[in-house]
Amino acid sequence: MKPSDYSTQASLWRQRRRIIAAVVLGMIAQLLLVATLSASDSAAIQPLPPLDSEPLAPVAHYHFYLEDEPSLKLADTNGEDTSDAAEDGVGGNELSDIKKRLKKLEDNYDELEEDYGNLEEDHSELSDSYNELKGKLKNVAFSGHEHASMKVGGRIHADMWSFPGDSAGVNMIENEDPTISPQDRVGFRRMRFGVKGKLMANMLYKIEMEFAGGNKSEFRDAYLGWNDVPFLQTVLLGNQKRPYGLDHLNSSRYNVFMERPFVIESFNQDARRWGLASYCVSQDEAWNWRYGVFNQRLIQDEGSYVSDHYQMEGAGRLANTWWYDETSGGRGYGHWAVSGTLADPDGSGIAGRAANEARFRHRPEARSSNRWIDTGQITGADDYQMVGLENVWNFGALQLVGEYQNMWVQRREANETHLHGGYAYLSYFLTGEHMPWDRSSGTLGRVKPLENFFLVDTCADGIRGGWGAWQLAYRYSYADFNDNDIAGGIGNSHTLGLNWYWSPYARMQFNAIYGEIDDRNVLEEADDPTSSLGVFSGHYTILGARFMVDF
Repeated sequence: MKPSDYSTQASLWRQRRRIIAAVVLGMIAQLLLVATLSASDSAAIQPLPPLDSEPLAPVAHYHFYLEDEPSLKLADTNGEDTSDAAEDGVGGNELSDIKKRLKKLEDNYDELEEDYGNLEEDHSELSDSYNELKGKLKNVAFSGHEHASMKVGGRIHADMWSFPGDSAGVNMIENEDPTISPQDRVGFRRMRFGVKGKLMANMLYKIEMEFAGGNKSEFRDAYLGWNDVPFLQTVLLGNQKRPYGLDHLNSSRYNVFMERPFVIESFNQDARRWGLASYCVSQDEAWNWRYGVFNQRLIQDEGSYVSDHYQMEGAGRLANTWWYDETSGGRGYGHWAVSGTLADPDGSGIAGRAANEARFRHRPEARSSNRWIDTGQITGADDYQMVGLENVWNFGALQLVGEYQNMWVQRREANETHLHGGYAYLSYFLTGEHMPWDRSSGTLGRVKPLENFFLVDTCADGIRGGWGAWQLAYRYSYADFNDNDIAGGIGNSHTLGLNWYWSPYARMQFNAIYGEIDDRNVLEEADDPTSSLGVFSGHYTILGARFMVDF
């Protein structure tokens, strides 16, 4: 109920109180009038209408007709009539009727008084509820029209990265200078704010902005859509995630590691593209599938795509939660999925067209200035296909996850190029929690610690606290982006992770990474294969920490 509804209700109660007060005052006036008549010898009372002919309320229904004679007096306290009219047998019936009416009025007055008390109590409760609701809604923004809703959300990820160990080859890949090592960095990885909601019967929308880029803001999810569409179920139009790569479909709020694996980010850089997609789930939530058409260009920092060649792709994912332990609340489950894409990049090299989107690259699973695995723009790329497989096993506090993806690129005047890679990780909760699973989307859910982290001085009982949830994890990641004349590099990475969940909405992450990059061709210009600075290899050690909250 809106505050305006409470105000209208309170006004109605005030009007009813005025009416009740008028009725009560009318009754009192009648009693005074009867008492006055009983003391008068010069007034006579005309017979009243029968009791059953008129209701008792309101008071305006009772009429007394006064005549000059005969005079009438009420009975004395001993019950004996003292009036002359009573002795002569005149007026006895009228007096009896008056007595009955007075008794009825008294009973009715008691009932009204009780009802009035109840109304006052109800009004007091309603007023308290109204004031409480008004306080809660003090900082709430109401929608522009009655069919719209809006929910505000956001996240903050504050990072720190250090590079204590490196080699000349890695220095060359990062800075194009073997003597300059990768630099430490502190800052915001993500700083997002957005709104989402519904419009009319089955429409929805979402707008999310990223402010971690300093003066240059970008959008992330930005779409409108429809629910309950026949056959298609949910349909979204706008900037949204392409449907491949479990680690990318998982929200960054829930992922176990700070950054995504080599192959997942390389084949689906920043994940979101402008497109039209359908999202479906079976009634028992065992199966879910999504598919759509997308433009390959990343436009979240540009706003639009400008070219006569649209560089479209069709992509989809079929997922199955083949086992889900209902009795334990989902502490045990099994999942598999297959995903893929058919894409048409523009590798023609024709002047004036948009940049060739057949380029696959990623950082060292940490934040760095340059991508350490990078194919550059694959010259002459006409088409490519990608197929990915994913698997998840969860047994209480223990989870095992793996993915593998293969890509084939068809090129003009060159052999087909094959790129591939994958990862596997093992995680375990020391405090007994588990990684929740969202069956409707086939992705990870929000971890809920058995006990939130807190530290408080209770004075009498000393300092009391809660541990939160603690999770250990290990991941191995591999990518091979070298084939034919393409030397994007071969990457191997080992990551140890520690997650400390303070609450379902706040946690700390710690990652220690050791990796190697082999046979990486460093290009001075990404779209010019002849601008090579040489092929380099090297190893590295990276430490990272993140403080994160979402709301």
